[in-house]
Parts: sequence; C-alpha cells; structure tokens
Amino acid sequence: MHELSITQNIVAIVSEYAEGKKVQRILLEVGKLSAILPDAIKFCFDICSQGTVLEGAMLQIREIPGLANCRNCGTQILLEKPFGRCTCGCTELDLIAGEELKIKEIEIEELCV
Repeated sequence: MHELSITQNIVAIVSEYAEGKKVQRILLEVGKLSAILPDAIKFCFDICSQGTVLEGAMLQIREIPGLANCRNCGTQILLEKPFGRCTCGCTELDLIAGEELKIKEIEIEELCV
C-alpha cells in the first residue's frame, strides 16, 4: 500500500508549511489515473496526522478525471484507465490530466492576539 508513504509525505509537507500552526483543512487533487486510492489516503491520514498540527484536520479529496488528446484527430476524450481509444479509432493518445497528486489548499488556524 503505497498510499501510506504518500500520506506521510503529505503530512510532512503540510506540517512544514504550517510552521507550527494548527491545520484546519486540506484539499488534495488526485487524478483518477494516478493509481492512488482516495479512500486509502483518508484512512492513512487519520493515522499519520496523530500528534501533528494536522491532527483533527478535515481532509477533502477532489478526484480529477483522466483526459487525453487524440494524436490523429485532436479530439479530447475522457479516460477511466491510462489507455483508451478515440471515437476515430486511434489508440495514440497524449494524457492531459488524471495523473496528478496536488496539495491544492491548506487552511491554517490564525490566532488573534
């Protein structure tokens, strides 16, 4: 389960960015073609965030659909798998989206003094 090491890295990156402040919310973008399971990330997040500034933070995951350009006709097609076939019959596709893993937003608690 590579999601555990991915989640550990996410927690480390966000913790460093937060500079000791409590993190309230994190938004991740995970591509459907990335071979990363959002449910596994959520499960691992609860474990990995214990004892950190992320403990108790809300983790939101937005799945990004797979998208490719056909090399033959230029049509953009949605993909559920990292391969596919255009309506013109061509299987030569250039991936545009769907393989990403991004920390898109971090909401940090601001203390008023």
